Amino acid sequence: MDSRECLKFLRPYLFQSSSRRTAVYTRFFSISYRDNIRARHSLCHKLQNSSYSRNIHISAPKRSASDKSDVHKSQAVASSSRQITIDNRVQKLKDHNALHYPRLGPRPDRISIPNFRERYRDVATTPTSEEVVLEGRIMSVRRSGSKLVFLTIMGGYQQVQIMISLSQLSEPRLEPQQFKEALHPFLRGDIVSIKGAAMRTDAGELTLRATELPTLLSPGLAPLPEKLINQETMVLNRHVDLLVNRRTADTFRLRSHIIRCMRDFFHEKDFLEVQTPVLADYASGAAARPFLTSSTELPQKELSLRIAPELWLKRLVVGGNDRVFEIGPSFRNEGIDTTHNPEFTMCEFYSAYSNLADLILITEDLITCLFKHTESLVQGELVSLEKPRISLPKRNWKQVEFIPTLEQVLGIQFPDLSGPDALPKLIEQLGDRVSSTRVSELTLAKFLDELASEYLEPSSHEQPLFIVHHPACMSPLSKSFTCPKTGQLVSARAELFIEGREIANMYEEENDPFEQRRKFELQLESCNGKSVAEDEGPSEVDESYVQALEHGLPPTGGWGCGVDRLVMLFSGAQRISDTLSFGNLRNVVSIRQAAKDD
Repeated sequence: MDSRECLKFLRPYLFQSSSRRTAVYTRFFSISYRDNIRARHSLCHKLQNSSYSRNIHISAPKRSASDKSDVHKSQAVASSSRQITIDNRVQKLKDHNALHYPRLGPRPDRISIPNFRERYRDVATTPTSEEVVLEGRIMSVRRSGSKLVFLTIMGGYQQVQIMISLSQLSEPRLEPQQFKEALHPFLRGDIVSIKGAAMRTDAGELTLRATELPTLLSPGLAPLPEKLINQETMVLNRHVDLLVNRRTADTFRLRSHIIRCMRDFFHEKDFLEVQTPVLADYASGAAARPFLTSSTELPQKELSLRIAPELWLKRLVVGGNDRVFEIGPSFRNEGIDTTHNPEFTMCEFYSAYSNLADLILITEDLITCLFKHTESLVQGELVSLEKPRISLPKRNWKQVEFIPTLEQVLGIQFPDLSGPDALPKLIEQLGDRVSSTRVSELTLAKFLDELASEYLEPSSHEQPLFIVHHPACMSPLSKSFTCPKTGQLVSARAELFIEGREIANMYEEENDPFEQRRKFELQLESCNGKSVAEDEGPSEVDESYVQALEHGLPPTGGWGCGVDRLVMLFSGAQRISDTLSFGNLRNVVSIRQAAKDD
């Protein structure tokens, strides 16, 4: 394919004079993502994997040197073609004295497009002589002869038709050629302001009849495509994706509605919203590797981005704030897959004098509230999204106890999981069902988590599932008790799973400072000599938190969930990157490089 044929393939509109208003811009990258999440087929297979890290794997066929050369040439042609298109557009605007970015003056008659549609939604209200000013982005231009032009403009996530007729314009009157020349520069993507009056076409469509020529507020220099389907292009050009793909915009709007609904839910229950530190000299509250940084003000101090706000929030409860919640970012220096991103949004709440049963009831109420709110939005504003395909019981969602259920499924009786030799004994009991390839790198807590992932979580595809009473070694911040069924030391904890994904985690908080110190020390011992000790476990006992407990923490229920996963659940998004404004971390760091490549 010579360069002209390649250019014609990439930019067909450059060779079609009749469709100059149609712009197509496509980047040719073929990247498929394969999820390295926890497999559901066999525990043995999982233990034989070379890595447990959550990573994005890029699957692409190996190319020869000549193939790579062809790709670089195609990309160079695409970049050159885009710049040529922009240069031509700039020159055209200059020729028509339209390359301006004016300030906005007084507009007493200005009205948003959604309000315009609401005000004149009834046929009886149109036509009208009342003049209003609409502002928005041109999504289509349709010329009908030399005296009539139709625009469709978008603003506030809604569109409206504009009719610009030479005969309907106020003084001074224009000649047909002047009219044509005045509207010639306007293209799809331009941002305009138009004054006119509401009317309806013969087909009954609400339309603004322009009484003045539109004002170009911000010309679109780069072409705005009709659609984007390449995932790489969509996430690296999110601003374009939002303009041309309604589902992308609706997903982000749903995210905002979900967060607002959660806030309203907690405020109605008399929770206080707070903000806790993101930067500190120590990351705690979860088993995860933190991001490390420094401050010019404290050059000798290594700082960490928080991995969870938990211990900060419980300090506030100690301080007399009986009900607190926070919605904000957390950071974990881990891999990337369809459900994990190093930067994510968490919601945590802490309620004094609440036990595990109370937390489960609150969870059922919150998820049900969000489900109903999403249903209402999908039927109204967010029409590109589908109704959530989950079925929620009215009350008393299914619960399974961690140890008894696993013992029943595996056909064994667990050893004393509080003993120092619990892990080798459990592995011995499982026998051939476990490979010894990576056993030396596992902690007991991680191994038990893998068992739950394999044998308990899959049943959440049928209905929402609470897994309750985890072994105490898996929850060092939770209160624990002896299970009457098994005699094992278990935590007052529950995890909610829906559609195979963890949605929420909750437990009764450990408020005994002596017991909390002991659990911290046991957690350190369990990581001793393991590769995870430096990366995903605590490096020392958090003395400041233990000292805070010495002032007295009321019996408290704590709860946390990933907001991004909630949005995935209710929007039907298959990747966490689809719920994030600019995709996952890999996407974010690629945006600038992609611009340089262009």
